[in-house]
Amino acid sequence: MTVLVFDSGIGGLSVLREARVLMPDHRFVYVADDAGFPYGDWEEGALLERMVGLFERLVETHAPDMVIVACNTASTLILQPLRERFDFPIVGTVPAIKPAAERTASGQISVLATPATVQRDYTRSLISEFAAQVNVRLVGAPNLAAQAEKFMTTGEADRDIVAADIEECFVDRYGARTDVVVLACTHYPFLTNVFRRLAPWPVDWLNPAEAIARHARSRLPHIGEITNVEDSVYFTGGERSPAAQRLFSGFGLTTKPMV
Repeated sequence: MTVLVFDSGIGGLSVLREARVLMPDHRFVYVADDAGFPYGDWEEGALLERMVGLFERLVETHAPDMVIVACNTASTLILQPLRERFDFPIVGTVPAIKPAAERTASGQISVLATPATVQRDYTRSLISEFAAQVNVRLVGAPNLAAQAEKFMTTGEADRDIVAADIEECFVDRYGARTDVVVLACTHYPFLTNVFRRLAPWPVDWLNPAEAIARHARSRLPHIGEITNVEDSVYFTGGERSPAAQRLFSGFGLTTKPMV
């Protein structure tokens, strides 16, 4: 069976990594819409129109048995339109607000996301439903996705930019400090070690990738061992830099041209 994993760039690799561990008997097609990156800069209607058109092409080309939308910003817009169009499972990526609210001891959690995800009504509805009894700070980080892309391809990130983007996550209210930060963008887990070094105190950086992969596995049957399965990656923007090519090759993905 074919699982299509979709993101605006490299962020979905954090989900793909977990999904391949849990579903080794499936073929994975990774699509990076780098021509549209970063999604956080798009107007909502224009981004939705772009993604709907792109998914119609992708489904026709790859005939997936499941789609994992490994992008928070995309998931807040595209899940329902996809489920209305296609009859295979569509697994999205939404901020892990419920587990964060269950895990916090201080009652102070932060949601670190793109500005677009922070502004979505969907995000606020999750807070109302699952975190009404705790204090939730929404932090829209305009630069972190790009810094994650830079870090994964060059091994470097601008510490000042990263520090400025995560600063508002840390709240000390009457001695009750933030103790959980939800990583509400799939790019952000790749910067976790950088975050830890820059944080003013230790927190639980909540990465939802494994939970997403477990949910995806529950939606598809186990089909036994498959040999000679080639996982591939497609870029909507065409050729990537040699560093990016090495990154995806390191994840065991063969670069293919978009059709």
